[in-house]
Amino acid sequence: MVLLLQSRPSMTAAELARELEVSERTVTRDAQALSEAGVPVYADRGRAGGYRLIGGYRTRLTGLARSEAEALFLSGVPTALREMGLEDAASAARLKVSAALLPSLRDAPSSAARRFHLDAPGWWQEPRTPELLPVIAQAVWDDRRVSARYRRDNDEVVRELEPYGLVLKAGVWYLCARVDGSFRVYRTERFAEVTASAERFARDEDFDLAAFWEERAADFARSILRTKVVVRLTDAGTRHLPYATDRTAALEALEAAPPADGLGRVTVTLPVESAEVAYTQLLALGPEAEVLEPEELRARFGRTAARLAELYR
Repeated sequence: MVLLLQSRPSMTAAELARELEVSERTVTRDAQALSEAGVPVYADRGRAGGYRLIGGYRTRLTGLARSEAEALFLSGVPTALREMGLEDAASAARLKVSAALLPSLRDAPSSAARRFHLDAPGWWQEPRTPELLPVIAQAVWDDRRVSARYRRDNDEVVRELEPYGLVLKAGVWYLCARVDGSFRVYRTERFAEVTASAERFARDEDFDLAAFWEERAADFARSILRTKVVVRLTDAGTRHLPYATDRTAALEALEAAPPADGLGRVTVTLPVESAEVAYTQLLALGPEAEVLEPEELRARFGRTAARLAELYR
């Protein structure tokens, strides 16, 4: 209550009750208790009245819990905080910091919130919060070992994990954990059960979560490109290929391609996830891309082109 009154000129009993999630009667009792303890809380009577601090009273920034301090540095990611169960801790931390700011800087948090917002999931994707994410997040914060059942294909496996960090990628949460001495990545939505142990693990201080994720993400992107297709592209197809397929693979294929032919067409050998995925991706380029190999994929494009011609005749 003191921090709220310190950060604003005055607040009504109803506003305090709503902010603190208590009754107005509790607010009245607490204001009286503060006054008796020497905190100069003054009650203005009347319809426009409320509570305020007088005499320039200020409290120092004290009582900031570890969870609040840690959550404060994530306060620019509101959706992630809510999904990890840290929204209340971040709210309390922001209030304490705001109350400690000079009056001229007190609008800084709201000013930033009005100007910047992070919306992590991609377009046309329904964000899903894994049910066990708060449990996993708490284990990550506390460096506690966990016993987990993890769904893999059609089976479930049991793992004893040391949860090092969480990564939010395109609306999907991943856990980076150490198991049997090596680091691995798990999709949190595939955990069927997670039980945190009372035992803490000794964190490897040299582990760099951002660097580890960047390396694994690059390895994963390369690992799924198991098939190759040969495509002849017009100038427009060359420009649009990085936007229709894996961007890195497309740029590397274009760089390695031989010079354009007499008609300005470039032939590239493009790594793709599968022929089925290549069909979907390259179809977006329309007549700007001609599949040369494999023959089965070229034939499929031929059939599709014939159907389109018949449809639009």
